[in-house]
Amino acid sequence: MNASEVAKGFNEAPGNFNAEDAVPHLIIVGGGAGGLELATRLGDTLGKRGQARVTLVDRNATHVWKPFLHEIAAGSLDVHIHQLDYLAHAYWHHFRFQLGNVEKLDRAAQEIVIGATITEDGIEMLPRRTLRYDILVVAVGSTTHDFGVLGAAEHAIALDTPEQATRLHRLLIAACVRANTRSTPEQPAHVDVAIIGGGATGVELAAEMRSTTRMYAAYGLDNIDPPRDVRLAIIEAGPRILPALPERIAIATSKLLKGMNVTLHCDDPVTEVQRDAVITKGGRHLPADMVVWAAGIKAPEWLRDLDGLETNRLNQLVVHDSLQTTRDEKIFALGDCAACPWPEKQSVIPPRAQSAHQQSSHLAKNLTRRLAGEPLLPFRYRDFGSLVSLGDISAVGNLMGGVFRGTFFMEGLLARLMYWATYQMHLIALHGYLKVGMDFLSQFLRQRTAPRVKLH
Repeated sequence: MNASEVAKGFNEAPGNFNAEDAVPHLIIVGGGAGGLELATRLGDTLGKRGQARVTLVDRNATHVWKPFLHEIAAGSLDVHIHQLDYLAHAYWHHFRFQLGNVEKLDRAAQEIVIGATITEDGIEMLPRRTLRYDILVVAVGSTTHDFGVLGAAEHAIALDTPEQATRLHRLLIAACVRANTRSTPEQPAHVDVAIIGGGATGVELAAEMRSTTRMYAAYGLDNIDPPRDVRLAIIEAGPRILPALPERIAIATSKLLKGMNVTLHCDDPVTEVQRDAVITKGGRHLPADMVVWAAGIKAPEWLRDLDGLETNRLNQLVVHDSLQTTRDEKIFALGDCAACPWPEKQSVIPPRAQSAHQQSSHLAKNLTRRLAGEPLLPFRYRDFGSLVSLGDISAVGNLMGGVFRGTFFMEGLLARLMYWATYQMHLIALHGYLKVGMDFLSQFLRQRTAPRVKLH
C-alpha cells in the first residue's frame, strides 16, 4: 500500500489501522482564522496527495470569524448562518478534526493529550486521548486581558467567543425590553452600556449597537428613543481611541461616533468594575446596565510554561522568523498567540487578522518545504493598513503599499467595501471562489426576507 492509499484509508476509516509511521502527521491546535486556513491549505495539498496526515484540534465544533463577534453581540448578524462546521469542512478538504482542549504537551515523546469532551448533561462524548505529531502548529489566538482590574472578571463581559457575544446580545435585548415597559414621556428609562477599551473591538461594537438599537421601535419597542435612551460610552485609558492606528483614523472615527451620540471618555483608566457601574481613575462613576471589556488581549494562560517553550509576558510563544518556536524546531506558532519578530519596527508583529492570514499562507509553503527537506524561508509581514467598521453608518481606514505607493486614507462606502472584502478573502481561502460566489448570492436573497435585527 503506497502513501496515498494509506492517507485515503485513514480519512475514510479512522481507527481501523495504525498509520502513524506511514506519512508525517501535522497537528494544528486552534481553528481560528489562521489555523483553519492552514489546515485547509495543507489538507488540499499534502493531505489530498497522501504526503501527510493533517489534523485540526479545537475545543469548539464550529468556526466563526472573530471580527464578526461585535455584530453578533449587537444583533445585526445571526451566528448560525455564518458559522462553519469543522467536521464537514475537514471531510471536504482532506484533513481530520479532533474536538477537545489540549491538556498537555510532551515534547520528548512528540505527543499532545486532548481532554475528554463532556456534554451539557455530564455525559462523556469523547474520551481523553493522545495524539502523536511530527510537526505541531499552535494557533489558538488570544483572550481578553483585564489587567487584574478589580471586579472586571466578575462583572464585565468579554468578546472572545460566539457564546459570549450571544450572551451580550441577550442582555442588551432584555435591558431594552425592561426600559421599554417602564418608560414614560415624563420619566424615560435608560439603558447604559459601558465599553471599556477604545480599540477596534470597542469602537466597532459601539457603532454596531447604535445601528441596531435605532431599529428597535420598528419591532415594537416604541417607548424608548435609542439615541437618547440607549446610552453608549467608551472608556479608554489612553489619550485617544484607536491607539494602535494612525491619528487621522482616530480623529475621523471620533467625529463619527460623537455624531451617533456615543460618549468618549479618554485618558481615564478604569480602576473598578461594579455590578451596576464603572469607576475610573479620574473619579468618574459611570452607571452601567452592562459592561463590555475590550481593553486588551493576551494569549491563553495554558501556553505559559508549556513543557518549557519560551513565552513572553502576554503568554505568547516566542518564535523565530521561520515561525518555529525558539526551543523546539518541530513546533510552530502563528497568529495572536505567537510573538514573531518584526525587524522593520524593532517589535513583534501586531495581533491582527491580516497577520494570521499572511502567516498561514507562509507556513503552508514552509511546511511543504520542510517535508521535502528544503530550508525554511523567513516570514516577512506586510502591513496593508487597517479598517474600522462603524456599522451601516460608515467605515474608516487606510490602505498601505501596493498600487497606492504609500498610505491611502479612506472612509465611507469605499472603506465599507474594503472591510467587506477582507472577510471574502478569508472565505476564499477556505472554500474557493465558486462556493463563495454561490454563498454570497444565497445570502443576498435571504436578506430580502430576513429581519435586519435579531431580537432573540
